[in-house]
Amino acid sequence: MSVEFLTYGALGARLKISPEAARSLAKRLRLPRSLSDEGKAAGDRDLAEIRHTPQPSGSRQAGNIAVLTIVALQAEIARLEASAASHRADFEHERERADRLMVELLQGDRRDHGSPRRQRHGLKAR
Repeated sequence: MSVEFLTYGALGARLKISPEAARSLAKRLRLPRSLSDEGKAAGDRDLAEIRHTPQPSGSRQAGNIAVLTIVALQAEIARLEASAASHRADFEHERERADRLMVELLQGDRRDHGSPRRQRHGLKAR
C-alpha cells in the first residue's frame, strides 16, 4: 500500500490510459487532488486500491455506428433516387401528352380558320 503523489499524466502512464481518461477516473473515484508546484493537478493515489482495467477504445463503437449510419443514409439515397426516377418518368409522360394536345389544338385551329361555319356566323378568317 504505497501512496504516491501523481499527476494525471503519470497516473495515465501507470494505468496505460490517456491523461484525460486518468482525470475522468480520478473524478469518478473521487480521489483527493491538489495543485503541484508546477501548477498541475495531482493527488495522493494508492495504485493498489485503484482497480482499473482499460476497455477497448470507443472508436470501434463509434466506427460501427458511423458505418451503420452511412449504410442507412445510402439506402435512403437509393430510395429517393428511385422515387425521383419515377417522378421524372411521370413528368416525361405528361410532357409528351401536353405536346400531343397542343399539336391537336393547333391543327384544329388551322382547320377552323377557313371553315364555312365561321363565315356563316359573320366571323372573319384570320
